[in-house]
Amino acid sequence: MMKQNTSATEPAQDIAIQALAFIAGDETILARFLDLTGWTPQGLNAPEARTAILTAALDYLMSEEDLLLTFAANSGLDPTDIVRAHRALQGAQGV
Repeated sequence: MMKQNTSATEPAQDIAIQALAFIAGDETILARFLDLTGWTPQGLNAPEARTAILTAALDYLMSEEDLLLTFAANSGLDPTDIVRAHRALQGAQGV
């Protein structure tokens, strides 16, 4: 099995970390994210689940167009950057 090149996923991880911070910055958005994903606040700190959590954050934003557009605008990103980051993280998980 080939090892994933972590440097190739670093930009995607950076975007996903920003997305997770955006989600966590609003109690209502965070509560919905946790509800939909089944993650717990404590589980978000699990290092072994980092890529899965970051992918879930991007999944959530991509399922909520208004949030996606708000996050993209606030982060100075194009929404397609977020889609590309999502694909890169899925690839890192072997999805």
